[in-house]
Amino acid sequence: MKTKGVRLYGENDLRLEEFELPKINDDEILARVVTDSICMSSYKAAIQGAKHKRIPNDVAQNPIIIGHEMCGEILEVGKKYKDRYKKGQRFTMQTNLNHPSNIYAAPGYSFRYTGGTIQNMIIAKEVLEVDCLLEYNGDSFYQGSLAEPVSCIIGAFSAMYHTNRVNYEHTMGIKEGGKMAILAGVGPMGLGAIDYAVNQEKKPSLLVVTDIDDSRLARAAEIFSPQWASKHGVKLIYLNTGKTEDPVKALMELTDNKGYDDVFVFAPVKPVVEQGDKILGYDGCLNFFAGPTDPAFSANFNFYNVHYNSSHIVGTSGGNTDDMKKCITMCEEGKLNPAAMVTHIGGLDSAVEATLNLPKIPGGKKLIYTGISMPLTAISEFREKGYPELAKICDANKGLWCKQAEDWLLLNSKKI
Repeated sequence: MKTKGVRLYGENDLRLEEFELPKINDDEILARVVTDSICMSSYKAAIQGAKHKRIPNDVAQNPIIIGHEMCGEILEVGKKYKDRYKKGQRFTMQTNLNHPSNIYAAPGYSFRYTGGTIQNMIIAKEVLEVDCLLEYNGDSFYQGSLAEPVSCIIGAFSAMYHTNRVNYEHTMGIKEGGKMAILAGVGPMGLGAIDYAVNQEKKPSLLVVTDIDDSRLARAAEIFSPQWASKHGVKLIYLNTGKTEDPVKALMELTDNKGYDDVFVFAPVKPVVEQGDKILGYDGCLNFFAGPTDPAFSANFNFYNVHYNSSHIVGTSGGNTDDMKKCITMCEEGKLNPAAMVTHIGGLDSAVEATLNLPKIPGGKKLIYTGISMPLTAISEFREKGYPELAKICDANKGLWCKQAEDWLLLNSKKI
């Protein structure tokens, strides 16, 4: 079977090519990829090539398929898994395999035929051996693609912890009914965190979200309004810390100067990290969510408060399979909609340029539909770029991507 896909050969060497897929083995699955969301991790892999921890050393001779935030449907099942998976079944994938043969191996980094930016792929046996091919019964493919990044958010919430001095037990997760701050929180992952914080079972009573850009804050409030949060039992406040003379004082006053139980830092910026430390309340936990590119990145942390105020700090990178399953279930039940994370749509022929230039492209998630030809286009520019029908559909949905838009795109776009 011939297929088209984006293959990595080395540093900054991505190529959209047509090539032959071998016949699947009994312990493999043939699948069609419909969507792949481009992650900053794919950019890092593309610019580093074989220097990347997950990329094989022989990538120049045996190129790999990039992309790991994928969703699609099964075409053919190898003999070994016929009792478990069926033709036509929709799927998404947990790519942190932690496979015993190679803990660094992952779809989108390590395999010749397993990745997101491909039309038809072979799901490697390693994925199936560790139960990382996940059934997805949602009605839109884009939500399945976004299950992986949302699982990172769920993992971050799960990793938070609080203590007591009676028996020293750690209670995992955020403090239910507590006070939460999400700093630099109106980027794509921050918006996902707002959605999850308000819709999960263990939710805060107060959620304060900060940024230094009024337009970004206004957009966040349009998508996730304080009135919407209030209906779910959460008091949601957006605060521009760039316009306050003393951001720490302003944040503390919102808690009657008691501080926050849970603080998430969504930008690898030293002053933001230190701001998060200063607003922690007793037994407060800070999660440094944003991944810095500087291996020597550091910030000051108040160890007086670690000793006397029981301050905690954690960092999370990625989610696990249970986190993804939880995200899939919440999306299927309509409790989560990660559409707010998506700002650009493109076809497979835009994936190379979009990946290599990802840090320079403003906005949130770039969603690739692998079966179509389309330049990467911002949702906000659909009308002026020649997509009036998509503009009309998204305008009626607060400017967000949606199932109706996806259905129109798949039906009417030029096939690649």
